Amino acid sequence: MKLPDFTQVDEAGVIEYHGHADAIAAAASHARLRYLDADLTHAVDKASLFAALAHGLKLPEHFGNNFDALADSLEDRDWLGKTGCVVHLRHVAHYRKEHPHDWETLGEILAEAAEFWGERHLAFWVLVG
Repeated sequence: MKLPDFTQVDEAGVIEYHGHADAIAAAASHARLRYLDADLTHAVDKASLFAALAHGLKLPEHFGNNFDALADSLEDRDWLGKTGCVVHLRHVAHYRKEHPHDWETLGEILAEAAEFWGERHLAFWVLVG
């Protein structure tokens, strides 16, 4: 699958992508977007999911390790930056399979964040693989 054009803010959202992290990072840099990479290899429960997200997404130290706090953090301009970002969630298959309800909630939060930033003309891309 070809990477989307990250400069197309109106098309930003959550998409499946199973390409190389280096290619995503390079495309994000070319579009002048912040690149964030969260590896969910060791996410086996909510606590480890939130730990992986907090580390990979560079969430604030006061991040509350729950879905409400994640939603709040993702809609914080200080966290997003001036131009927007590309989030790459890697190795998600195990968590998605073992925790479908939590995965659905996470997907909804990410999609809402993309919509929120899109309304403000800032890119928020999430590539899931």
